[in-house]
Amino acid sequence: MDIGVFNELKIARLTPQGAVLEVGEQLELQLPAAEVPADCQAGDTVKVFLYLDGEDRPVATTVTPVAQVREVGYLKIVSVKDAGAFLNWGLPKDLLLPWAEVKREQRKLIVEGRRILVCVFRAEDGRVAASARLDDFIQDEATGFKEGDRVQVILADRTEIGQRVIVNHSYWGMVHNNEIFGTLHRGQSLDGYVKALRLDGKLNITLSAPGYQKIDTVAQGMLKVLQRSGGFLAVSDKTPPEEIHKLFGISKKVFKQTLGALYRERRISLEGAGIRFVEPAPADAER
Repeated sequence: MDIGVFNELKIARLTPQGAVLEVGEQLELQLPAAEVPADCQAGDTVKVFLYLDGEDRPVATTVTPVAQVREVGYLKIVSVKDAGAFLNWGLPKDLLLPWAEVKREQRKLIVEGRRILVCVFRAEDGRVAASARLDDFIQDEATGFKEGDRVQVILADRTEIGQRVIVNHSYWGMVHNNEIFGTLHRGQSLDGYVKALRLDGKLNITLSAPGYQKIDTVAQGMLKVLQRSGGFLAVSDKTPPEEIHKLFGISKKVFKQTLGALYRERRISLEGAGIRFVEPAPADAER
């Protein structure tokens, strides 16, 4: 039994209340009937998340929390108590952020209703908790990556040189300012790509897919904003300059030049109400 992560457990038997799961020779858990996958039978295995209730008893659920052990989540503070802050991580029992896991300069951020970036971990006593001391869990030096690898990034702090990101819940990375277009938000989860693995082991990340590398950086940024908007934006060469700058962070002159380049590359189509993203053909993506 591994608390704080998903486990695959065997169904011992089905009852009107749900499924009884085998955890070991001395322990069984009840999975509520509403969460039992359709057509399950005794002897089948089911993937469940395990956590402890208010009396430290293990509970099984098929509900996916915002983050599990060894993952980072941007969680809402639902209450602040003497023991610390309690965070909503998508399960009936809130997740505790102990005061010991909050740096002194972070204390002012612990306010009910706000969100905070934390790493979920399992303490020595087996209980699952949250920590806002991200540097204790996220490493600077990364291994096993190559240029172009697709990764998951979570946006952290904005710095003078760019956006600091958490890569695959495990490593720090940097998206430099010239790679940033549109509005990014702390805690936002996005697909990213390894742009460079530096000699010191640190990761430079881009938010643009490698298939667009032959298009200049501004065009890559426009495509990314377009994709994040569902593939369509109500903008054109008639759109006011201030709205263009708000969306893409560029002047209207640069916008019009890039619009033409993307249209010629068949990356967008021009419609009466705006522009639409066009998926590249396989041959285009490989060039």
